Amino acid sequence: MTHGISRRARWVAGGALVACVAAATPATAATTPTVSCTSAKAGLADKLKRDITSALANRKGTIAVGLYDRSTKTTCTLRPSTAYDSASVVKVTVLATLLWDAKKHDRYLTDRETTLAKAMITKSDNAATSTLWKQLGLTKIKGFLTAAGMTQTKPGADGYWGLTQITVTDEQKLLKLITASNTVLSDNSRTYIRKLMGQVISSQRWGTPYGAPSGVLVHVKNGWLQRSTHGWRVHSVGTFKGGGHDYMITVLTHGNSTMNYGITTIQGVAKVIHKDLAAS
Repeated sequence: MTHGISRRARWVAGGALVACVAAATPATAATTPTVSCTSAKAGLADKLKRDITSALANRKGTIAVGLYDRSTKTTCTLRPSTAYDSASVVKVTVLATLLWDAKKHDRYLTDRETTLAKAMITKSDNAATSTLWKQLGLTKIKGFLTAAGMTQTKPGADGYWGLTQITVTDEQKLLKLITASNTVLSDNSRTYIRKLMGQVISSQRWGTPYGAPSGVLVHVKNGWLQRSTHGWRVHSVGTFKGGGHDYMITVLTHGNSTMNYGITTIQGVAKVIHKDLAAS
């Protein structure tokens, strides 16, 4: 690699740069967190809480969930502030930072930047991400996180963007920013991010889109990464619009035995969320 990565680091296909270091095992919580839901729509919160809980009942690993639907003012959370290694989900933050910084300097993205951005989001290209991460630098990335109110997100050090610490709370904040007008991202920037998330290659369109009704617009970015502690991290963030709903889902997981196990967990949650909202 071009930026001096030691032999103790390695790449995981489609995932992220991994430092092979031992991590302290976190203390086990005394009580298992439960799904919490609120909604302006009668009965919807209880149904979602019951169905998400049921979908996760026999799944191993540590799972965090976020749902927000603007149309019914519905919110569901599970472990909203638990930190996870971001893997490739951080690529949406990298693109948002690039656009936020360009807007501050009153300029369009260069042809080179648009090429890198497209590869980063639609194919989860790691080399493109490393190039943009290095170009931006931690000061700009932290600047965007501050502007976005993503106070729980901690960028990975030494170029290890895939080890950025993320939470459901902050990922949901980001998804809200890219789906409604705000002062952080211009309307053109938001449209561009959604456009690329809508063009993710078919082999990477698993996760939160699973079970989305036909006719609903889907934008997704996934991440997957294996490390020596907590097994596979498998994450999916998605935004969905149509059928009278405007919603976003984040599911973060680690402690999966395989990548596919994590995908199945995420899709079990996504399926019941789409179903319950479509029926509401």
